[in-house]
Amino acid sequence: MQGLLFEEKSIFVFIFVTLILGGAGAWMTGRACALTWRRFLPVVVYLLILSFGVRFIHFALFGGTLLSVHYWLIDFVILLAIGTIAYRYTLANQMVSQYYWLYEKSGAFSWRAK
Repeated sequence: MQGLLFEEKSIFVFIFVTLILGGAGAWMTGRACALTWRRFLPVVVYLLILSFGVRFIHFALFGGTLLSVHYWLIDFVILLAIGTIAYRYTLANQMVSQYYWLYEKSGAFSWRAK
């Protein structure tokens, strides 16, 4: 896995920086965009910026490569997945709670008409 998903000597650096720090930021970004009724495109743009920040933390603190398209894409895809999950989960809860007479939950990430 080293070299394919992460370049550091330990997987714990990847887990801490990308999944915990970046994932928390991605979750809050997706949640914030859903709570303000924004479309999905701003989520992608904000997570693109966040992925640059995560790549910089890898570089500045742990000696990773700053300008590596491969590792940046891996960070971006992971953050995009977490942000998308947070966006859909929050939007589904918001639609069901604010329009309870029109919609009911049909899963964790979707709703349907009553």
